[in-house]
Amino acid sequence: MKELILGGVRSGKSRLGEQRACASGLEVIYIATAVAAGDAELEARIAKHRLHRPAEWSVIEEPFALGAALRDQATPGRCLIVECLTLWLANLVCRAADRLEAERKSLLEALPTAPGYVILVSNETSLGVHPLGEISRRFVDASGELHQHLATLCDRVTLTVAGLPHLLKGPPP
Repeated sequence: MKELILGGVRSGKSRLGEQRACASGLEVIYIATAVAAGDAELEARIAKHRLHRPAEWSVIEEPFALGAALRDQATPGRCLIVECLTLWLANLVCRAADRLEAERKSLLEALPTAPGYVILVSNETSLGVHPLGEISRRFVDASGELHQHLATLCDRVTLTVAGLPHLLKGPPP
């Protein structure tokens, strides 16, 4: 099962992804993509996420090579939760733009054949105002294109709004 969970900031998407991972009954590997790099506010968000995760979950930090992480970690009987694609994409756009296309391609190639249950969590960025800066527009465009590709590859797609999941594609959980 491949699942994409989308939502705005503080929409409940992360909580939903964690609930689905817990409910799977499988061994859970949490793939964290955030890089705080001295950002106190992001460090606080990461700390809050850590508090909500069960202690028995393994955590892998992978800010760039997400496709390789899926290939390395996905096995039958295991649930991978990727938190979050938005930060992963921002890492690439802002810190490793020369790797963006290769890493995107790697992810899109790895996902369909990844065994087990894969949960991808990401911010839906295309519902807000059109960003003014060139890098912001590039990021929003890349995010929207990535979500469209992932939605075609995933068995289930859920949009979370105000803590309420709305099934867009696939079987109910």
